[in-house]
Amino acid sequence: MQLAMLTTLLAACFAQPAGGKPDPKIVTALQQVSAAHVQADIEKLVSFRTRLTLSAQDSKAIAESHGIGAAREWIKSEFERYSHDCGGCLEVKTDTFTEAPADRIPKPTEITNVYAVLKGQEGGNRIVLVTGHYDSRNGDTFDLNGDAPGANDDASGTAVSLECARVLSKLKFPATLIFLSVAGEEQGLNGSSHFAKMAKSQGWNIEAVLNNDIVGGDRNPQQDAGVVRVFSEGIPLAATEPQIRLLRSVAAENDSPSRQVARYISESAKTYEPGITPIMEFRPDRYLRGGDHTSFNQQGYAAVRFTEYREDYNHQHQNVRSENGVEYGDVPKFVNFEYVARVARLNAAALASLASAPAPPENVRLVTKELTNESTLTWTASPGASGYQVLWRATSSPDWENAKELSNTTRVTLPISKDNVMFAVRSLDADGHRSLPVAPLPER
Repeated sequence: MQLAMLTTLLAACFAQPAGGKPDPKIVTALQQVSAAHVQADIEKLVSFRTRLTLSAQDSKAIAESHGIGAAREWIKSEFERYSHDCGGCLEVKTDTFTEAPADRIPKPTEITNVYAVLKGQEGGNRIVLVTGHYDSRNGDTFDLNGDAPGANDDASGTAVSLECARVLSKLKFPATLIFLSVAGEEQGLNGSSHFAKMAKSQGWNIEAVLNNDIVGGDRNPQQDAGVVRVFSEGIPLAATEPQIRLLRSVAAENDSPSRQVARYISESAKTYEPGITPIMEFRPDRYLRGGDHTSFNQQGYAAVRFTEYREDYNHQHQNVRSENGVEYGDVPKFVNFEYVARVARLNAAALASLASAPAPPENVRLVTKELTNESTLTWTASPGASGYQVLWRATSSPDWENAKELSNTTRVTLPISKDNVMFAVRSLDADGHRSLPVAPLPER
């Protein structure tokens, strides 16, 4: 009875976390996302016949529009075209390296990642990144010449990155946005691994990585075109043993930075209604599988993966053919371009929201010096923040359930037992933009 009364009292005193207040500039940008543009991008990538990382990159192949080298040059030219349209706002770059021989790489192979940087007004101190891989393969990982259209895996993800660059480059944000397309995924996450290590070695402050891989909404009867899965790691891959012991001791396995990104994406969908609902999948990736976000997780970055609800394995890593009335191959006819556009809209909403927000608070702590049924949280003020929001939820709940907004303070005591809920704190600005939530560590 007492618990029921307390629950009723708290519900009356504190707000439920809503989707947030839409930013008109972001709304306008999202309206520019186009299924026709997405379709054109995917069909162009398929036109290179194969984008296998091992395929031709010489000038002859590029001139003939065949192979991964030609695909690379086209992606680069698209980023440059978007930059021209926004008066040179994008810095278009390549990250080229030679990968040593390995299981799926028979000889030293040049791999190139292509990316465009929309510099933030804060000077690039904070970064939000979207990516997809532009390489493809068929049933044979070493088939240099056979068709490997890769329309869904992963021209769809590359199209999301390109479309986000096209519509968001028209805006300016406090934080920096990076639109990335990597190669070498099918050979072993080579491109993303190199890029993530480069970012780590150069001290890049990447707050979130959105990886889109197989987001074509394959046109099979069991597909749910209204949802997209968002996978996120629990205990961070880069966590040390002492950090893991601490997380387990306070039951914070479900409150990693990557999980906060997944929740933020879910909130962005409620705010901007992109036409698709993200399903938070609380595992690092599909069962015993991985993707380019894993490379960023390994370097300690918060990263998630978007993937369609139901994959059709007849249309992945298959030679194009028909057998016994079954069509095989990853070709455009199986891609739902409207679905890809909705996924792009969701990505763009989350990217723009994060890039518009002030930096998350630092040194978030839950005071545990004394036994008490109240909970005191403290944090370090965030530059650009006009206020903060304390969030909490039941330990069994996936989503934030309650919120309390605060103005100019870095400390709050709530009449809630830390035994029963999980807390987080995030920064707010005067326009209602919200940072990623940060789960507190105990302060003894």
